[in-house]
Amino acid sequence: MTPDPQDARAQFQAADKSLPFKGEEAIDSGCLECFDYAYHGTPHGDAMEIVTETDEFTSVCPFSGLPDFAVVRIAYVPQRHCLELRSLKYYLLSYRDVGIWYEHLVNRMLEDLVAACQPRRMSITITCNPRGGLASTVTASYAGEER
Repeated sequence: MTPDPQDARAQFQAADKSLPFKGEEAIDSGCLECFDYAYHGTPHGDAMEIVTETDEFTSVCPFSGLPDFAVVRIAYVPQRHCLELRSLKYYLLSYRDVGIWYEHLVNRMLEDLVAACQPRRMSITITCNPRGGLASTVTASYAGEER
């Protein structure tokens, strides 16, 4: 006997359900640290690009509080400073319980990382795991001024 779909809808009531989550104030940009880039001003040093990627990024949906998972790719050409990876990991982890839209997330991350290391240029791409069958890739870029 095939179950009636109406029975399931009557049995499970998820309407208006939301898990608790934190706001953007919980994002810890203060933990970001940098080190001096020794090859600033050299032809090969000024052309070098650093790419850091993780598939362990998570934040939460600002509507439901359910977790969202994504691959984060940070690519930048340093000017005088490089991001220290341990501090970057702590920064990325601070998003874990934050309810934030992908489009806001990528821009907030770009602003924080540019403020921390002031690169020549930077792009951040977030490839989100499908939500409701829809996969999203969101990119924000910065082109800085020479100093």
